[in-house]
Amino acid sequence: MRGSKNAIAILDFGSQFTQLIARRVRELSVYSEIFPHDMSLDEIIKMQPAGIILSGGPSSIYEKDAQKRNDLKEIVNKFPVLGICYGMQILTQEFGGKVQPGKQREYGANFIKWSDGKKQKVWMSHGDYVSEVPNGTKITARSENEMIAAIENFNIGKGFMALQFHPEVTHTENGTEILKDFLFNKAKCEANWSGKKLVEHLCDEIKNKVGATGKVLCALSGGVDSTVTASLLVKALGAQRVWCVFVDTGLMRKNESDEVLEAYAEMGLKVKAVFAEEKFLNALKGKTDPEEKRKIIGGLFIDIFDEATKSNPCDFLAQGTLYPDVIESVSVKGKSVTIKSHHNVGGLPERMKLKLVEPLRELFKDEVRKLGRELKVPENLLMRHPFPGPGLGIRIIGEINKEDLDILKNADDIYISELKKENLYSKIWQAFTVLLPVKTVGVMGDGRTYERVAALRAVTSHDGMTADWYQFDPVFLAKVSNRITNEVKGINRVVYDISSKPPATIEWE
Repeated sequence: MRGSKNAIAILDFGSQFTQLIARRVRELSVYSEIFPHDMSLDEIIKMQPAGIILSGGPSSIYEKDAQKRNDLKEIVNKFPVLGICYGMQILTQEFGGKVQPGKQREYGANFIKWSDGKKQKVWMSHGDYVSEVPNGTKITARSENEMIAAIENFNIGKGFMALQFHPEVTHTENGTEILKDFLFNKAKCEANWSGKKLVEHLCDEIKNKVGATGKVLCALSGGVDSTVTASLLVKALGAQRVWCVFVDTGLMRKNESDEVLEAYAEMGLKVKAVFAEEKFLNALKGKTDPEEKRKIIGGLFIDIFDEATKSNPCDFLAQGTLYPDVIESVSVKGKSVTIKSHHNVGGLPERMKLKLVEPLRELFKDEVRKLGRELKVPENLLMRHPFPGPGLGIRIIGEINKEDLDILKNADDIYISELKKENLYSKIWQAFTVLLPVKTVGVMGDGRTYERVAALRAVTSHDGMTADWYQFDPVFLAKVSNRITNEVKGINRVVYDISSKPPATIEWE
């Protein structure tokens, strides 16, 4: 663990928000790293972190296979501990308090009242609750429902504090101040972790994994993540050991392939372009299920990369996988729930002899952008909106064909160009158009039309884990709708998606 004695070890019990904890800690210039909840006490002692955070998790403490530790007293004796949500419950139980199933679940926005009388808006997500605190433990806050919301005991060992809410999510007001209190007052950390150190840390990890002579094939998509991954690999290994492959699937946005290849040439990256639109469209013909489409697209990427290595043998395949991709697809360090699969998550097939390297796997988009600035990646590439690996393949709901792709590309190009023209693009986390498998009656001139519906999506977010819809001026939406229905043959109706994440995801498929 880098930065030992001034770093935080996070033990993951499977929360969807675990990486948010690590991110918030790093934002406060303290290094943090996530480990499995059952990491041995000997390994923890060997690392000598400044403090330990116990994450939340999906389990009930009463479940037969609930994830627990029986050595929390020993841990608290040696390190200051912060327990969050499920972490609070296992601390309570271990030290002799009581946890019970709640008569009502506390989920989402809530208000707590601290012992000094101050109120605070917080984000909760729990069914069980602490009904009785351990001996010597102080109750420091209660919820609107009078449930115990925060406790602490610094009279034993190094002490602990615990919260029934999530200070790491942006919905909790002043959550950062609570984390600061733990980091700097309880764990006595120093704020000395920087973007420069992150680059050094990731370069060291790449060198250790790839070795002194290993060669890497880097999968380039034109997006922020893969571009920063390529730049990081070149810095760590040198340009001669990094071979980039860009696949034009035909599922890219209008004119996108030409634009990104030109940008990569200006950056000096060594890139092989593979044009495979026909191959992807043939494989996707007749396919409507989004999971099946994602898997087909992911499989074809692997086939193309495998074929590419025959002319230029490599030892590793590098991907720009980020944490939000991972947490939706698979459990990272603890037991969490799968939301949907991502084509670049889950490892490589056995037939492929390349080993996988994903240096950004535990980072969020805004962290990657900061990393890119350290690496001097051009700003126009860094600030591009996120674009999914399957591309427009998951923005056409239902079967994909060339005609519908052209319709969607033209509609989306109008939408994005208007965002840029009105200086809205940089204010939005992600914006895109979806082509729906629905036809509606319309009228153009004196004639009847029966054409497709386009849905516009625009969200604001800090990290992609949660998101809210962007509130446009209706005049802007009217202008975009008018342009699309007038200029794009095949669409006669435009709608705007006002769903947040959760309950929806950002992408429709």
